[in-house]
Amino acid sequence: MFNVFVTSSQTPPSAWTYVVSALYIVAFGMFIYGLMGLTGPKTAVRGNWIAGIGMVLAIAATILNVPVRNGQLGGPEGADVSTPTINWVLIAVGLLVGVVLGIPPARRTKMTAMPQLVALFNGVGGGTVALIAWAEFIETDGFQHFRDTPAGPVVAGSLIAAIIGSISFWGSLVAFAKLQELLNKNLERNLVKAAKAFQLANIVLLVVSIAIAIYLAINAANGGGANTWWIVGLLIAAGIMGLFVVFPIGGADMPVVISLLNALTGLSAAAAGIALNNTAMIVAGMIVGASGSILTNLMAKAMNRSIPAIVFGAFGGGDDAAGPAGGAEGGTVKSTSASDAAIQMAYANQVIVVPGYGLAVAQAQHAVKEMAGLLESKGVEVKYAIHPVAGRMPGHMNVLLAEADVPYDAMKEMDDINGEFNRTDVAIVIGANDVTNPAARNDPSSPIHGMPILNVDEARSTIVLKRSMSSGYAGIENPLFFADATSMLFGDAKGSVDSIVEELKAL
Repeated sequence: MFNVFVTSSQTPPSAWTYVVSALYIVAFGMFIYGLMGLTGPKTAVRGNWIAGIGMVLAIAATILNVPVRNGQLGGPEGADVSTPTINWVLIAVGLLVGVVLGIPPARRTKMTAMPQLVALFNGVGGGTVALIAWAEFIETDGFQHFRDTPAGPVVAGSLIAAIIGSISFWGSLVAFAKLQELLNKNLERNLVKAAKAFQLANIVLLVVSIAIAIYLAINAANGGGANTWWIVGLLIAAGIMGLFVVFPIGGADMPVVISLLNALTGLSAAAAGIALNNTAMIVAGMIVGASGSILTNLMAKAMNRSIPAIVFGAFGGGDDAAGPAGGAEGGTVKSTSASDAAIQMAYANQVIVVPGYGLAVAQAQHAVKEMAGLLESKGVEVKYAIHPVAGRMPGHMNVLLAEADVPYDAMKEMDDINGEFNRTDVAIVIGANDVTNPAARNDPSSPIHGMPILNVDEARSTIVLKRSMSSGYAGIENPLFFADATSMLFGDAKGSVDSIVEELKAL
């Protein structure tokens, strides 16, 4: 893998060659060590810094590797040292543009919009890889001229990067638009209903993309020189496929889709690294691709769904799709007040908080932490039930609660907490809809049937905080809201929790 040791002559590698290799090894070690730090909130910031420094070292090694390999910095004898290899102006401009466009949104974006930011940044990565593949095609005159790398890896890596990178870029843009609610709700529901049409179109687009890729590969084996429009056609076909893959996927599956697109971006970066003979891109891309694939598989299993079922058929979508006034069987809704909710929880032995996207929207995490502190001071045990797809990206609720200094050991995963609901006095659901819907367990006709849920309906009493009776992101009604043991506290989540806090202080 470390191709810097391989030279075009039989002379020993220079000292600079070993320096480059050492930088790469240190950088990759920092990537892995930084990723290990992301396993917990206490080490996540440090892990990000370590991985970031590793990336700086990888960039430095890559820039330094070019003059080394071309004989301009102690490279092999006989190398062409007259060939310009680095355009420092373009590198500086690229770094500056990246910093200007990357840092402000990362610093200013609220936690509620973090899934959109992740989708957008992920899409930028995929788009960059697709552009690299296009640039490689142009630079080699349609795969006609190669550097010191064998033709096979260049062609295969470039074509794979072009296809996967385009799918990831355009698919991520659709995910961003859905999460940002830029699509009309009626349009979004119609897109979900047209899933079969999109599946057929994607089969055609996949065949077209593969056919173009095979033609370009065969053409390269015969000397290359294909017209630029062939690679453009490949990028367009793959890009439309990316749009059509994500268009019909509903909101309940969006966290899994974000993880899947992230994995695709990593794999496309690794393919581009093979094409460019760039060790840093290969290793970093494989780390992202492998970790993203593992996470996607874990989340799909947590929803009792396969990845193909998510990609080729989706749950409904639309936050604002209002459910009917009554329950699925003509039930009625019982309203409660902040004072009644406070009394119920103050005299409970155990309270389980179930956070959802509504909590993130209202920025109620700090108020919830204060409420939990007051309950604990009264001898009430407080735990937090985290569904793997609560929110709109993997780990959304964990990060949100950690921001409010909620102890990490108080956040319980679904498998660990579900057995405790039947001996819990009060479960308070804050902005969570689909992950608490008993229809997933009891109604075979429900579009989310089979998806594991938090067993909130087994608690002795359930208090649900919502703005209105509108349905969740999957666009379906939740029978939990009409259950005999459930009472609704309507209003902004933060305002409702603040009111409960004041009542608890008065008790």
